[in-house]
Amino acid sequence: MAQQQNTPPVEANGYDAHHPPSGELIDKCVHCGFCLPVCPTYILWKEEMDSPRGRIYLMKMTAEGAAAINETWVSHFDRCLGCMACMTACPSGVDYGKLIEATRAQIERRYTRPVAEKRFRGFLFSTFTRPNRLRALVLPLRLYQKTGVQTLVRWMGIPKLLPKRWRSMEALLPQVPAQETLPELIPAQGERRRRVGLLLGCVQRVFFPQVNAATSRVLAAEGCEVVAPAAQPCCGALLVHAGEEARAVRFARQMIDTFEEAQVDSVIINAAGCGSNVKEYGHLLRDDPEYAARAKAFAAKCCDISEFLAKLEPRATRHPMRLRVAYHDACHLQHAQGIRTQPREMLRRIPQLELLEIPESAICCGSAGIYNLVQPEAAAELGDRKAGHVAALDADMVVSANPGCLLQLQSALARAGLKIPVRHSIELLDASIRGVTYPVGATRPS
Repeated sequence: MAQQQNTPPVEANGYDAHHPPSGELIDKCVHCGFCLPVCPTYILWKEEMDSPRGRIYLMKMTAEGAAAINETWVSHFDRCLGCMACMTACPSGVDYGKLIEATRAQIERRYTRPVAEKRFRGFLFSTFTRPNRLRALVLPLRLYQKTGVQTLVRWMGIPKLLPKRWRSMEALLPQVPAQETLPELIPAQGERRRRVGLLLGCVQRVFFPQVNAATSRVLAAEGCEVVAPAAQPCCGALLVHAGEEARAVRFARQMIDTFEEAQVDSVIINAAGCGSNVKEYGHLLRDDPEYAARAKAFAAKCCDISEFLAKLEPRATRHPMRLRVAYHDACHLQHAQGIRTQPREMLRRIPQLELLEIPESAICCGSAGIYNLVQPEAAAELGDRKAGHVAALDADMVVSANPGCLLQLQSALARAGLKIPVRHSIELLDASIRGVTYPVGATRPS
């Protein structure tokens, strides 16, 4: 098996021999500082080692044997959101994404985390990457919310007694929806134009099933036959972004197997974090003689839903929606995938919809995978900053393209006392195509 299962030997420079951060990429950084104004942690703390160029300097020092992977060193990389805003801003084209992922993989192999930290991360990775385990939480969480226990618990201030991370998890809980199973095959309406696969996600398929349902309806309305394999695994995004490389590789192989069997023209993704990950399968599986070429072919088929629709001549009629909608750029869509204009054009094609731009659109809302759970204080600061910008817009609704962003924005807006609904952008397009002129959560009738 290509992926090494045991910790590789440690080289003199402090990294092990398995894919250390690339010296070539490190040397591309000229420390110009263009990344500083868009780096969330530098904005918060003005600490050089908590900026992209500072972290790259730490990587370089370790490669040269001048720094060790210890608690202080690790803390600077743990504080990074991995939002990739620095990549958009960088004039030298430094691929910080590959550097931070390689560094975090080194940390998880080379550094022993405190027991409580290790257990908490283990819980997140073993739960949020397993839809069946998430489904097991649905009934107790629905009872917690529907019986009024959650309201009582919050009124009594009990969450304040919890550890910060568990308090953050409780605050981020969405309204747990009734579970619905998407058919594995959704026929195209009218003449079939494409046969596409739909990546269902983990948190998305359990806590936001309406997003997958809306995505499949839009695709079918545009003449696409949709294949949504129920057996598809987690894509591994949370694991890759947190340095859990070996487990991510296993999921990637399973995902490739699943969609090769489905024989689709394209694989459609509606979660920005998942999309940025599957498009990098060729890099993740580069050492695997059985999967390397297949991973590149699979990645070439992967498209964000807005990216796919931008290339497809619209067939379905868009009905008017008289709403003021603030669009939030998910970081792994705008920075990691370079997709900014397509979701905006998708929304602008809805008649009478007014699209609003949120200030500081390049800066992360604080979600960043598991960041708002493992770094709750910094995440809350960033969420509150984003909510303040939204508050000034007089928007009827906020939309984005990633489940983590939806949860983070809902929580931040609630803390600010703002009753502004947050939805996935594809839900609005779906409502427009179906002629639902007053979508659930809207505050202003059409």
